[in-house]
Order: sequence, then C-alpha cells, then structure tokens
Amino acid sequence: MPIELKMPALSPTMEEGTLAKWLVKEGDEVKSGDLLAEIETDKATMEFEAVDEGVISQILVAEGTDGVKVGTVIAVIAGEDEDASEAKAAPAPAPAPTPEPVRAEPVEAPSSSSPAEEKKDGPSTSSGQTEKGDRIKASPLAKRLAAEQGIDLKALTGSGPGGRIVKADLEGAPTGAAAPSATAAPAPATAAPAAAPAPAGPIPDFGIPHEDEKLSGMRKTIARRLSQSMQEAPHIYLTVDIRLDALLKLRGELNASLESRGVKLSVNDMLIKALAVALERVPACNVSFGGDVMRKYSRADISVAVSIPGGLITPIIVDAGGKSMSKISTEMAELAGRAKEGKLKPEEYQGGTASISNMGMMGIKQFTAVINPPQAMIMAIGAGEKRPYVVDDALAIATVMSVTGSFDHRAIDGADGALLMKTFKELVENPLGLVA
Repeated sequence: MPIELKMPALSPTMEEGTLAKWLVKEGDEVKSGDLLAEIETDKATMEFEAVDEGVISQILVAEGTDGVKVGTVIAVIAGEDEDASEAKAAPAPAPAPTPEPVRAEPVEAPSSSSPAEEKKDGPSTSSGQTEKGDRIKASPLAKRLAAEQGIDLKALTGSGPGGRIVKADLEGAPTGAAAPSATAAPAPATAAPAAAPAPAGPIPDFGIPHEDEKLSGMRKTIARRLSQSMQEAPHIYLTVDIRLDALLKLRGELNASLESRGVKLSVNDMLIKALAVALERVPACNVSFGGDVMRKYSRADISVAVSIPGGLITPIIVDAGGKSMSKISTEMAELAGRAKEGKLKPEEYQGGTASISNMGMMGIKQFTAVINPPQAMIMAIGAGEKRPYVVDDALAIATVMSVTGSFDHRAIDGADGALLMKTFKELVENPLGLVA
C-alpha cells in the first residue's frame, strides 16, 4: 500500500511551514533516516527524515511552496515490492480537493458561487480561467484584489488547482480602469477569529516607485504574535536608571581571569544573570497568565532577543540564575551563532519565563519592548553613557543606562514590577551578588 508523507509538525506550536527544498526526486529509493526535504518553520530551517523505506513515486507539493498546513500529504512512497507507477496513480494519497491547500492567503468570506456550483466546475479551458459562459474561476481573494487594482482576470492564467486564479497570479499583471465583473466583486468582510488579530489588507498604490517583497514565515509569525500581544496583554512600563561603573569594573577583572579559557563576558551576559537572579528573588514576576490560571515558574529561563536576517529570534538560557556568567557567555555565543545560521532546535527558542532585549550596543538610549507571549515580562536595555549623576550626595559623572520593564498587568501588579526593577538595579550596581 502506498505510504503518504505528510507535512510534519517540527515543533509543538507549528501549524504550517514552507517546503523550502526537496532533497529527493521521484524515482529515488529511500530508507529510514534518509533526508527527504528541508522544511522552513517560522524560526528555523529543519531537515525532514524518512521513517519508511521505498521509492518516491510522487511529489505532490513543489519546493518553495509556503503555507503548507501540518498534515498535508506532500509526497507518496511506494512500499517494498510495490510498483511505483501504480502507487503514483493510486487515488488514496491524493490531497483533498480543498481550494488552494498549500497557499497562505488571508481568510475571506465565501464567494457568491455556492458549494454546489463549485462542485459542478469541470476542467478549465486552455487559458485556465473562463468556464460556463463568463464565469471566472478564481479564489475570493484574487477576485477582490483584481477588482481593487483594475486587473482583468480573463487575461490571466491560473496556477491554482484546476487552473484556478490565485493571489500569486496577480503579481505583475497589468492594471487598468476596466470595471470588475459581478463575480469579481469584493466579498463581504468577515470577522477575524477572536484568538488572532485581523490580517492587514493590501497596501494602497499611490504611484510611488516600490518593490513588494514576499513576507517570510518568520516575519508573518512576528507580526501575528506581536499584534496579539499588544491587543491581548495590557502593558505597563516601568523605567529605572542604573549605574554601570561597578559592573564594568567587575567585568574587566573577570575577563582578565577568564582570558586563558577563551571566555570573554559581555555586559549582556551579566545582565542576563542579573535578570534571572532578580526573578528568583521576586517570583511574583516569574509567571504566565493563562486565563483562569496563573502559572508560577520555579526556574528562571531567560529568552534573549537576537537579530537575524529576516527577523528576530529568542534563544533561551535555561536556568540562567543557576549558571555562572562564564557558562552563560559560552552558551549565548553558541546559541546566537546557530540562530543566525537558522539551526536552532525548537526547544532552544520556544519557552522561556521572561525575555531581555538589548539595543544599547546600537546607541539606543531608551525604548519599550513588546512582551513575548505567553511570558508576562520583558526587559528593554538601553545604552550605557556618561551622564551627570548624583553620587554620595555630590554631582559626578557616571556611566548610566536606562532600563524599561514591560509587564503584563493581568499577571503582574505594578508594585511587584517595581520591586523587580529595584532588585535588578541593586544587582547591577552591586554586581558581586552575581558571582556569590
């Protein structure tokens, strides 16, 4: 019996992914453990291994296809002693004839045609669009965009199932003032699901020279999660100014002693440790809001924002409070390197109990960060700079940074957030507590 290869869930939260590259072709023999494809998730590109043995009889999803839902059949393997041509022709592994099963297009209301009319659709004409009179076979989204942009759908060739015109077919199509047909009228808007914000509509064309770049899965996920965070979690922001002189002095001394081991502490490594210790001392801030439950963590796992090509990822220092700063430094360097190569494992960037985002190295004096759900707080680190500062009741020049904590007010009261900021400030200004 033919074996269906389905889009795998490469992480607990993965719902769809991009089939970046096939590493096999039809007719290839494969065995358990062979690499079949590269799958791009919202954060990394991972390899998909074969579990069964046989011959690749049919590839159903082309490489480069994005928005492939988990569980979608992407290929068929003919089992041992089975004819590959028969397995390829077998109807069982064929994907269900739902509209555009592997295209990530915004959800829309059904078009004016009824399901019954859709079932009556026969093979498309040679151009792939016009059927049964003037009726045009196109997705609701393609019809709406064509109507808005003045694109004549009759002049296009569809690349979707059965020659159906989809959004991608409109790219580069000539626009004009042609009035859209009745079937191309925009579908009535539908309410977005309560669990997610409504997708942004197309950007109006004001005649400004431009180039549209297709969003990566990572950028789509960042947009969705941050929009969700700002809409669902009421943020409260608390800022403190912190002297860095003592921490910088300790850093120099520690680096001198660690030089022989090839370890060089960064300020950020020390701040990761400080946040973790502060969370252990103020456990009311080391929590997640779960609707009708409050999850209280007994360990501080710190997610660290790292900028990578195309987006942002947050590798996690597990149990940062229980690790030495040299261990944190070594782990952070290794995680950041693999993050930029897209080689992190899901468990290395999913989870964490709180986050830290440092833009000080780029000269940013102060900023507020968006909470990374389901976490309930994130620390935004500004640049250390020489400022006039009162030291021992006298005006002096000190190295000072501004730090802003963003807190989910559903989970963390202002007083608890303030206590965390105070504790963090004390640890940074008296850093020997970080090595005790």
